[in-house]
Amino acid sequence: MLMTISGILIVLGTIYCLIKRYETRLVLFCSGLLMTIIGGVPMDTMRAFSKAMLETKLFESIIAVMGFALVMKLTECDKHLINLLIKPLRKAGGLLIPASVLVTFFINISITSSAGCSAAVGSILIPLMMAAGIHPAIAGACIYAGTYGAMFNPGYPQVALIVSVSDADPVAVVANHFYPLLLCGIIGALSLWVIAKLRHEDRGYLLPEGIVNETGEFHIKLSYAAVPLIPILILVLGSMNLVPMFKPLSISHAMIIGVFCAFLVTRKNPQDISKEFWKGAGNAFGSVFGIIICALVFVGGLTTMGLIQQLIDLMIAIPAIAKLSSGIGPFLLGIMSGSGDAAAVAFNKAVTIHALDFGISPMNMGSVVAIAGALGRTMSPVAGGMIICSTLAGVSPMETAKRNAPGMVLAMISLMVLMLFL
Repeated sequence: MLMTISGILIVLGTIYCLIKRYETRLVLFCSGLLMTIIGGVPMDTMRAFSKAMLETKLFESIIAVMGFALVMKLTECDKHLINLLIKPLRKAGGLLIPASVLVTFFINISITSSAGCSAAVGSILIPLMMAAGIHPAIAGACIYAGTYGAMFNPGYPQVALIVSVSDADPVAVVANHFYPLLLCGIIGALSLWVIAKLRHEDRGYLLPEGIVNETGEFHIKLSYAAVPLIPILILVLGSMNLVPMFKPLSISHAMIIGVFCAFLVTRKNPQDISKEFWKGAGNAFGSVFGIIICALVFVGGLTTMGLIQQLIDLMIAIPAIAKLSSGIGPFLLGIMSGSGDAAAVAFNKAVTIHALDFGISPMNMGSVVAIAGALGRTMSPVAGGMIICSTLAGVSPMETAKRNAPGMVLAMISLMVLMLFL
């Protein structure tokens, strides 16, 4: 009991320090270290650190996206795209906020990784939203608020898990939660729009001087403006199998192709392009991946103290509150751990298989568990995708997370009402 209370106090202290904007990596690492010391296994911190350093798949996407972003700045391709679209974007005003959420929501059906989708889509849409006057924290939140659309994909691993515990086929599972999931996406989008309105963050933000030129002296080249869009076009066309040759390409491959296209179009010195790409890769390791590593150390501390397992055990041990725990439990675990998958897998394998004993449809419970976990992760300041979006926007993960929080809570409640209580 004492260890549990200590863990909860450390988590609350961590949240307080993040809200007060203390150095994110230092706060997360020290919190994780303190929890492993109290848990009696301080070396778990080092093991969590080493394990995080081996997240090569996520690291590959991040360094390629950040390298590509710096190449776009060097070649001024991003400047051409922003100046091309600035007028229609500003005319759209605050409506750009829900539109960006829903665009990401549907792209995530194809690019199912939340972190990968955040990196690929965010590198394009976040600067465009900021150019239109939207506050950076709202711009970052818009992208991550759309990264649970993968539940529309019948081939998504979480859908496959629901299939295994409900004895249904993938298409039936997706059809069953289609409208509740769509409603969650709309609630998240509209919530961010309302928050931006209330905080006056839907207009008025100015990019650093020199990026937007409204004097008419800047000559926009369409070929330059098209380059930043090439990687996302490759990924979407490949994932939807519209261009089969693009299907094997990963996010990093698409970004590298984009870099070559930038050279062919702009004819910048290839040495300068190479230097900027690898400078971006180095920045990505320090600013983005560094936070992700420390976040995983923090999660390792939670695991060492047994907080995550205790929450899972509590949900399993009290079948009388199965309806509430199937939504609220994975949601809270998603917030704490930054991963909706871990909570969903644990709960679906242990509890959803007994859903009929509680008078609940296994398919409904399975979907609620998976979606609620994703909603919790979408407002977690330690989630990898959240860290990527906030870095692209130039704000702290906590600033982005707290803007997503109201929408995710409302979406979770709506999901539970529709799928468990009606």
